[in-house]
Amino acid sequence: MTPGASPASGTVGEVFRVFLRLGLTSFGGPIAHLAYFREEFVKRRGWLEEAQFAQLLGLCQFLPGPASSQMGFAIGLFRSGWRGALAAFAAFTLPSVLLMFGFAALAPHLGSGLGAAAVHGLKLVAVVVVAHALVGMVRQLTPDLPRALIAVGAAALVLLAGKAWTQLVAIALGGLLGLWLCRHVATPAALALPLRYGRRAGSVALVLFLVGLAAALAWQATGPPTAGALAAAFYRSGALVFGGGHVVLPLLQQSVVDAGWIAPDTFLAGYGAAQAVPGPMFSLAAFLGAEVPVGLPAAAGALIALLSLFAPGLLLLVAVLPMWASLARRPWAAHAMAGVNAAVVGLLAAAFYDPVWTQGVRGLLDLGIALVGLGLLMATRIAAAWVVLWCVAATVAAAAVAV
Repeated sequence: MTPGASPASGTVGEVFRVFLRLGLTSFGGPIAHLAYFREEFVKRRGWLEEAQFAQLLGLCQFLPGPASSQMGFAIGLFRSGWRGALAAFAAFTLPSVLLMFGFAALAPHLGSGLGAAAVHGLKLVAVVVVAHALVGMVRQLTPDLPRALIAVGAAALVLLAGKAWTQLVAIALGGLLGLWLCRHVATPAALALPLRYGRRAGSVALVLFLVGLAAALAWQATGPPTAGALAAAFYRSGALVFGGGHVVLPLLQQSVVDAGWIAPDTFLAGYGAAQAVPGPMFSLAAFLGAEVPVGLPAAAGALIALLSLFAPGLLLLVAVLPMWASLARRPWAAHAMAGVNAAVVGLLAAAFYDPVWTQGVRGLLDLGIALVGLGLLMATRIAAAWVVLWCVAATVAAAAVAV
């Protein structure tokens, strides 16, 4: 246990109940989830001090993976040990996973008429949400010329090369350029967190992460998709997704669409549907895993994809928590991470162009629907669920009028 950080204990059932309620009601994506967590665990329940919450948030933003799920896992760990961590993860994730798996079962029946229009409306939701996320990330992560140049370079590299490996190269180059161009970025303060384990367990988690990553990178999928290829593709994506839920879009798109496992239309429809459900956006993996034909029941494919996508971020969190205080004090870490974050903005910009824009916007009517949805998000700050309702209702109404 970290010196000076004596965590209050709680039951696993308590942790599960609190996170299940959050999993059922936390609409709005990862940034909104973090606000819900702060309200619940700092202000209402007092499970964490404000400074501890801020420090944990900084760590989860530093690491690849789903920040809100990592935060929930850590809070459950602090409160009730390893069983509490698993309870928090399961309860927060389960509602959205079941909804996305249900959408995968329903999707084949939406191939024509108004059903097809509704699916196209979900693609426009993806246009709106990714555009909104991109605007926010540009403001936050590329506020100066050096980081803007890193972002532009990353976008150009991905769009011009068009290969899956270029995303890894763009992230690595962003980190290296950050060491040189982002030396003006401030180093965050390091504070104690209420850990219930030491560096030995952290080392085991790091070894597991590295073994999984090496296997995923070495796996060369050829021919029809298999369960192993599916696990490798989603593990690679989970290990490289810096910046939260929206940034997983380009990584998964190259893994499952460019490989020919899923049609672009199906992928974007699933991504759009993920905006309509509460909980983590990584639950999109349940939909994609169910859709990829690996020769197993759809539920098995969904489970493989889901666990493979979440595992890297959670393993890295467990590995880094014991050493975070000393690492965070090193200036080079903040500089490299600033460059990585800028490169992530470029990756999301490239994904916004292809496939989100190219597959979603077919004409002026689609553009108008998307612009109204973006205006609703930016001007009124309404929940994403209302944007889903607008885009789907507008496209269905337009299709009905055209019949």
